[in-house]
Amino acid sequence: MDTTPFITQDTIAFGIIMLTLGFVFYTSSSKNSFWLKFYKIIPALLMAYMLPAIFTSIGIIAPEWETINEAGVMVDHKSKLYYVASRFLLPASLVLMTLSMDLKAVFNLGPKALIMFLTGTVGIIIGGPIAILLISLVFPETVGGAGPDAVWRGLATLAGSWIGGGANQAAMLEIYEYNPKKYGGMVLVDIIVANLWMAILLIGIGKSKAIDKWLKADTSAIEELKEKVSAYASKVTRNPTLSDLIIILSIAFTVVGFSHFGANSISSFLKDNFEAVSDKSSALSSFGSQFFWMISIATFIGILLSFTKFKKYEGAGASKIGSVFIYILVATIGMKMDLGKILENPGLILIGLVWMTIHALLLITVAKIIKAPFFFLAVGSQANVGGAASAPIVAAAFHPALASVGVLLAVFGYVVGTYGAMLTAELMRIVAP
Repeated sequence: MDTTPFITQDTIAFGIIMLTLGFVFYTSSSKNSFWLKFYKIIPALLMAYMLPAIFTSIGIIAPEWETINEAGVMVDHKSKLYYVASRFLLPASLVLMTLSMDLKAVFNLGPKALIMFLTGTVGIIIGGPIAILLISLVFPETVGGAGPDAVWRGLATLAGSWIGGGANQAAMLEIYEYNPKKYGGMVLVDIIVANLWMAILLIGIGKSKAIDKWLKADTSAIEELKEKVSAYASKVTRNPTLSDLIIILSIAFTVVGFSHFGANSISSFLKDNFEAVSDKSSALSSFGSQFFWMISIATFIGILLSFTKFKKYEGAGASKIGSVFIYILVATIGMKMDLGKILENPGLILIGLVWMTIHALLLITVAKIIKAPFFFLAVGSQANVGGAASAPIVAAAFHPALASVGVLLAVFGYVVGTYGAMLTAELMRIVAP
């Protein structure tokens, strides 16, 4: 079926995305009573996320589509906007947001961030088999199947994505040999459920003070970090010159280039010299992921630069430029979600929703018990479910200085992702009808 959107050129689609972001920021800074009330309920970040999703859903733009050529052959097309945003702008934003980072203050946040991350991991591990058990009571045919078509095998790839990331997801596809022809359905569940959950978290960020009050959370360490960074920024703040802006971009994209060079070299070296890394069915295959190393190197260099004189460029707006890149990334992620496909495979979507609900309930329960701030809940969850592409988005929504916390947890997710997903798959195999 021909699924060509109205706009097929990335240059025009990018113009629409920037128009969308301009609209969101113009209205969110407006003094108009309607917009003031509107943005009290719907955060600007969520709008930047959902509007591109609406444009995709009504066929104006698309992340990928199919056309039939003159020979009657179906041809696949893919937008490069998300690739550019995630490979160029994401590492650049991480560098600029960690320039003003106070590493000691980040460590002073304590163990609750790690506890909530691990809680999120456990939520995914137990959520899969519980979801299969619950759905099998009502719709046993939805979670059945045998051999390569067994639904639990496909759900194993979801576990890989929701604990680690794309590399872990690919590893699970290799390990459990799910029918490749049906794999697209699992990818669809991944995109829809993970994006809906991210939307809920973004709404929660707008009400974080009320949620923290309900959780009886101690947010003093987070506030102290934010105040330290803000105080430093205000101390060195100046009207940026053209020279400042060029140097800020130079720092960011020089590190991006080095990160890609390092990621390619490390990934190739590990794949060439270690069979466990080159084998896609290995639990260590995520160490062969270029994206994993790119994010890790960019974050590490950003942290190193925070100890140098480059830190002063925070006063010229380094983190603000990083935030611009993050918002563009958010819009391209939103562009990947087609709301019209939510009812395309209701059975699988239902499994995903039940699974994510269990993950969320466990996080809320543990946060309430240990009195963890909503920041740790949201970032701990997104470091699992969204990985390095979206964890810093959620963290930065609280404050740009916190973006690195999301990245560090997400990198940890890549390491444990395949192991956690294999445990999830074996539990799902046991309970599957």
